[in-house]
Amino acid sequence: MIVFEVLTKRTFFRYFADKREVLFSGAAILEKTFVGGIRGAAADAPPLDAIAAGLDAAAEIFEQVGDRVRKRQAILVANPELQERELIKLARLAAAGAEALRDRGVAEPAAGLAAEAAMAVLRVSFDRWTADPDGQDLRALLRQSLSELRSMAGAI
Repeated sequence: MIVFEVLTKRTFFRYFADKREVLFSGAAILEKTFVGGIRGAAADAPPLDAIAAGLDAAAEIFEQVGDRVRKRQAILVANPELQERELIKLARLAAAGAEALRDRGVAEPAAGLAAEAAMAVLRVSFDRWTADPDGQDLRALLRQSLSELRSMAGAI
């Protein structure tokens, strides 16, 4: 059973900087999960494999709340001012991923490149996943996108 409580404006703004921030309230949990996945990867895992572990962990969060994530995505697509905020949140996620890789001993520029590549993989896969709710699961799409990235990088 879902229970709704009355929330005053004052209480609301104690938790959120503004009403749009509600759409981004899970960013801290996502970051913690993504970084935890990177840190939990095998000690000898190359940077992209550690990133894959982080993305896999993050996918679990999205898949648990799939319908809500898809509704959120539709709101973001329809509102350019929210897209800017989404990009800022993704930049923070990339910075946290790069830091986790550096903690694993990955030097620059590899740590930064791998973390930024992860965000591209996440965006492409996430867009495909939210557009086709009856299609592949997010983890499969993430793996496909990472595989494509590896293939393209090998061809350069």
